[in-house]
Amino acid sequence: MKQLSDVRADVDAMDAVSRTLSDARELLTLFPDDGSADSEIDANLALAERSLDDAEMAANFDGEFDAHNAIVSIYAGAGGVDAADWTAMLARMYSRWAETKGFLTHVADESPAEEAGLKSITFFVRGRNAYGTLESERGVHRLVRISPFDAAHRRHTSFAAVDIIPEIETGENVQVEINPEDLRFETFKSGGAGGQYVNKTESAVRIIHEPSGLIAASQQERSQAQNRDVAMNILRAKLVQRELEMRDKKLAELRGERSANEWGSQIRSYVLNPYQLVKDHRTNVETGNTAAVLDGEIDTFIWPYLQQRRAI
Repeated sequence: MKQLSDVRADVDAMDAVSRTLSDARELLTLFPDDGSADSEIDANLALAERSLDDAEMAANFDGEFDAHNAIVSIYAGAGGVDAADWTAMLARMYSRWAETKGFLTHVADESPAEEAGLKSITFFVRGRNAYGTLESERGVHRLVRISPFDAAHRRHTSFAAVDIIPEIETGENVQVEINPEDLRFETFKSGGAGGQYVNKTESAVRIIHEPSGLIAASQQERSQAQNRDVAMNILRAKLVQRELEMRDKKLAELRGERSANEWGSQIRSYVLNPYQLVKDHRTNVETGNTAAVLDGEIDTFIWPYLQQRRAI
């Protein structure tokens, strides 16, 4: 049913492009010389071009997990309270981006920092090709600004690491075996706003996969059983991603390539002071509209990176 829905969406998109071009052609036929319909014709052509670009990019999502939902994890790096605030800003940026795409987001786990912001957050982004699109965001993001937490109003640089893995649905045919004896389960009280909102039961769940050291946690669901299921889902996805990375590393070694350490790489800089600029260091795409980027307009960077990667 999901495949049928995806194919229908593709057909509907092409039908919409066809109708838009037909409307432009009719207007050109009715008003060939006076120019009164030029602006509407140009708008129709621009809409058709954007739709075709989107369709062309969607057609390239042919990777093993490109069509899957995504699990996004953001971790505060160097920078103290500014890094924690930067982590919260990035979480908001991706949430706003997901809204514009019609994707659903669901927070699984978050760890508030002592003063402001977040030490870390993990959330699901659910929609068609969510992982294939967001995969481009994996890496270190750097922020330069006048710190709102510095009484001397000095400029601070802070970092946050973004990790993106595909969500693996229960029952999917993936070659990852999880031995129950390798798992250690811990329960704890979910975080809250304090006062009457404090969770008095240990409903939150943390799962440690001892052979790999991977950890998955969930604290946003109502019951311990639900949090356990969500945490297992995240752990399964992390193990799949780990296997993929190990396979890619072996292939790179066989080819004699030196693979980049994406976790430690700085993929993008967001400079808010002394000038306004967001620059992607992989594609050299940049924009001075920092407010729009932080409000979710990141396709400016996603599409060029995906086109560059698929051209290799």
